[in-house]
Amino acid sequence: MPRTQRNDNFIDKSFTVMADIILKILPANKKAKEAFVYYRDGMSAQADGEYAEALDNYYEALELEEDANDRSYILYNIGIIHASNGEHEKALNYYQEAVDLNPQMPSALNNIAVIYHYQGEKAKSEGNENEAEALFDKAAEYWKQAIRLAPNNYIEAQNWLKITGRSEMDVFF
Repeated sequence: MPRTQRNDNFIDKSFTVMADIILKILPANKKAKEAFVYYRDGMSAQADGEYAEALDNYYEALELEEDANDRSYILYNIGIIHASNGEHEKALNYYQEAVDLNPQMPSALNNIAVIYHYQGEKAKSEGNENEAEALFDKAAEYWKQAIRLAPNNYIEAQNWLKITGRSEMDVFF
């Protein structure tokens, strides 16, 4: 039984009914519809903190999904799970794959920057100043890309860029 058919929550049930109606009328092939079901179940499992189940669903969705934009969101969600599990290198790889397929994804660019910034802070605390600065520079480059795409977002990143002198602009929007 698909995960979304087991939900006790009224909102989840309503979403599932609406998604099923959309799936039936959507002019997509069977493979794309099946990929969406796996993606939807992955999102539901992820929201419940069932990361192993979510990953299983996302990997199934990736096997079926052919649309580059849709694949980018699947990869992005896989990256989120790996990041939340502390697997930063895996997360970086998935986020980068998502950006390669969809360069207009500021959230993936932001998450890459966050990981590089975290790694920079860690290197700094370990006394590796040169490594820390290189990681901070990487974070800055990804944040600048994210901010160019979503100028009203990432205010803390904008402030950090300005404070650290890594911004060549005073205002991004």
